Amino acid sequence: MAASGMTGPAPVADGPASHAIPAVRLVAGFAGFGAGSVNLAIASSIFAAATRPPEPVELLAGAAAGLWGTALLAGAIVFLAKDRPPGGRREGYVLAAAAAVHLAAIAFAVPRTSSLNLTQLSAFLLTLMILASFGWLRRAEARKESGRQGSRATAASGRPGQLLLGAFAGALLVAGIATPGLAASTAGQYAVPHGEHGNLAPAGHHQR
Repeated sequence: MAASGMTGPAPVADGPASHAIPAVRLVAGFAGFGAGSVNLAIASSIFAAATRPPEPVELLAGAAAGLWGTALLAGAIVFLAKDRPPGGRREGYVLAAAAAVHLAAIAFAVPRTSSLNLTQLSAFLLTLMILASFGWLRRAEARKESGRQGSRATAASGRPGQLLLGAFAGALLVAGIATPGLAASTAGQYAVPHGEHGNLAPAGHHQR
């Protein structure tokens, strides 16, 4: 006979991992935005080659990079809006394949593509960041369910300072990885320096 007053197992309090789940979700979303932007920069660098028209293989690679970058941007929006990856568990295999492609592009670079090595490295690191974030989130969700630690909304409502700090640190990390890659691309090389956006020409109307 059960002892009086014992109606069931006592609920387990939310642990540090549960409180970190919303921050890691934001980091994964930021990394998705960064990786998407870098892949679009790779595509623009291939299509904007000024010395010669791109070869068919390069056109295919540029189109693939552009489509993948667009898919990453759209996937990051869906992930942040719905709190789950748009491709379910299959996204891990797709991201791993994309990381392998970026690594191969660096390892087997030829003189005409070696200028994109830093951009490819940025895309590779950001893809690994997304993979690591998704893996951590799956393990944290599994531990939360097995420990009966409450709903996702309960974890998301705790410790707003930790969420803000994690989001800030994640944004800085993603920016630190994405910025050099974007700067090394064709788009970055032809970008107008800060403070000169209003100067159309040495004697332009916007010059003061």
